[in-house]
Amino acid sequence: MGDEGKIFSLAQVSEHNTSKDCWLVINGKVYDVTKFLEDHPGGDDVLLSATGKDATDDFEDVGHSSSARAMLDDFLVGEIDTSTFPVKQKYSPPKQPHYNQDKTSEFIIKLLQFLVPLAILGLAFGIHLYSKST
Repeated sequence: MGDEGKIFSLAQVSEHNTSKDCWLVINGKVYDVTKFLEDHPGGDDVLLSATGKDATDDFEDVGHSSSARAMLDDFLVGEIDTSTFPVKQKYSPPKQPHYNQDKTSEFIIKLLQFLVPLAILGLAFGIHLYSKST
């Protein structure tokens, strides 16, 4: 659109919050989606409700297609000022040790090796008490 190199603050973006002038922030980039409001499959309310905030989570949660992601390029007007509005980093879970099922199996075997003889001893004691009482 010609303004792709511009940097906008969140305050500037949030001023564009009507059906005649609607801007969104997705992944640190600012998009003027005004011309797309009528064509948006989810309706214009969805887009209008996302103005004035980072709409990245809303956009990602829906699971947009690759063609929908490609359409964003047509609406790009600039980037958000990251000094006043830090862009969310993609979540990557912490590295955790691989789950080792063999260790779990070993624990269960050791537990059974303790409990089964205890149960047999309890059963034998119960039978012994029962036979004495009769």
